[in-house]
This record gives sequence, C-alpha cells and structure tokens, in this order.
Amino acid sequence: MIRFSTLLTRAAAALALGSMLALAGCHRGSVQDNVVSTSTQQQFDMTVQSYKDGQFLLDGAALSPTDLGSHLAYLKDLGKLPKSVLLLPSDDAKIRKQHLQYMARLELDYGFIVYYDDKGKLVKISPVDTKPRELKDYHPPATHDTDEAPPPKDHTGTGY
Repeated sequence: MIRFSTLLTRAAAALALGSMLALAGCHRGSVQDNVVSTSTQQQFDMTVQSYKDGQFLLDGAALSPTDLGSHLAYLKDLGKLPKSVLLLPSDDAKIRKQHLQYMARLELDYGFIVYYDDKGKLVKISPVDTKPRELKDYHPPATHDTDEAPPPKDHTGTGY
C-alpha cells in the first residue's frame, strides 16, 4: 500500500473542501441579471423589445402595435412568419401589461407563440389568460393655441 503523508492528505482535503465551498457560493439559487442570453435569443425566430407608451422596438425601430401587426402581415405574405417570438424589456422601458395584451392579440391573429422575460424566467403568453387588446393607433386630438387667430375663410364663391 502507498501511504501519504498527513500534510499531503490534509492539503488535499482542504483543497476539496475549498472548491466545494466555492462552487456552492457561485450557485445560491439566486437569479442572475442577464438570464436571457444571446444563445437563448437565437432559439427564437424574432426578438421584439418593449418600448414607451405601448410601443415595440424591432431592429432598432420604434413601432406601434398596429405597425408591428402590419410588419407581421407582410412577413406572412412572404411566407416568412415567425413561429416563436421573444419579448424582452428594452433599456428605456420594462414589459407592461399593455405590451402583453398587444402581443396576445398578435399571437391570436398570426398563430405564433410569444414568450417574455418575467424576472429571469421565460413565460409563455396565453391569450386565454391575458386579455388581448385591439390593435389601434392612438392619435391625440390636435390642440390649437388660443392666442393665434383662426385661419382665414375662403370666400371664392365655390359654395354649393
């Protein structure tokens, strides 16, 4: 039999215990900040980010929900409609309820599956649980300053 010195045995035991503690310290069950990595994003056919006022970012362009629906209709006409879409929060806005409702509507209309990042977990949007919101563009009414005079009337005699 081979006998090891006590110093070597103790050093090996301390090294094994130290490495076990280091590995246990790295995985405390906590959620990492950047859970959805680029490799995860590549598993989806399309990645969309949430933006301010219920808008979305697609390839750096801010789109209203109606514009995003129009883009998806165009992709459907080309035969390139995505089968899975990932919704991520952007640097400017987090994912809000209206984003989920718009994506639920798009999911119903075009038949793809939408996942979103919910505090580090990927969650599938269910159109049954999430009330789908109608795709409408909101244009606020034009306001006129009261200090300005009204536009001149046309009196050319072209009345009926």
